[in-house]
Amino acid sequence: MGLSLRTWVASILLLTHLVHGALSWGVGGHYAVCKIAQSYFEKNTLVAVKKLLPAYANGELAAVCSWPDEIKRRPEWNWTYALHYADTPNYECNYEYSRDCRNGKCVTGAIFNYVSHLVFQFHYNLTEALLFVSHFMGDVHQPLHEGFKGDQGGNNVKLNWYNQETNLHRVCDDKIIESALKKYYNSSLSVMIHSLLNKLEYGWSNDVPSWESCPGHQTVCPNRYASESIDLACKYAYKDATTGTTLGDYYFLSRLYIVEKRIAQGGIRLAATLNRIFSSNSEARCSMKLRLSCNGGIKVM
Repeated sequence: MGLSLRTWVASILLLTHLVHGALSWGVGGHYAVCKIAQSYFEKNTLVAVKKLLPAYANGELAAVCSWPDEIKRRPEWNWTYALHYADTPNYECNYEYSRDCRNGKCVTGAIFNYVSHLVFQFHYNLTEALLFVSHFMGDVHQPLHEGFKGDQGGNNVKLNWYNQETNLHRVCDDKIIESALKKYYNSSLSVMIHSLLNKLEYGWSNDVPSWESCPGHQTVCPNRYASESIDLACKYAYKDATTGTTLGDYYFLSRLYIVEKRIAQGGIRLAATLNRIFSSNSEARCSMKLRLSCNGGIKVM
């Protein structure tokens, strides 16, 4: 990763000090997912993650959580573009791995793959594997990363956000968060994250155990998260948002809760996954490896 990651880390750290409303799901949203996750790490997980992080991240996973978005624009990394989403056929509001993830080259396949690297300690850059898992766990929780193939997850739905020309994907990616930062959080990402942590402790606390769990005690279950996302895309993201429309207060206020909850769920589930991976119980790790090999250790490289 070398210089490219070091440069990206420096820019992220600068942005997080500025905490302007311009921060998006691409940066601010992913930062929030990883910041929330780190606050739920068990002791052994925190030690293991800090060992894998580059020194210039200063022990903060959130500082490098958007690295996969930066590198995908480079020729040697553009093969990773397909790993950020898992779109469904038009108007299909359910997710099917066998149909929607060809050869494991989608966001759920990528999560399975890089979790496998971390569990089995494959001969691969484990720092990169950690950053990919952390980033893709954020992506799979953004509803339009499991949108429809025909409109490229809302990218081809051109509309207005208040008085700004944009597209539906960007509305869910960053416009809702930008508006929330300005309206409710004094343009501060830190304030927003603090609010979400409070909601996790006092508002969503009864839901957290179910968010953390995976059916059959799997190490990770991204197909479940993708299924939730496309369901939310159909019920909320796409609803009343067609080409040429103007989205304003009603759309913003009724969808903000969904966006914030998905960020919180992404953080909780990232923490739960890494806690399972870095368990100190050797028997549990052995059992976990067997479960992972049976439940989707998909190689996409």
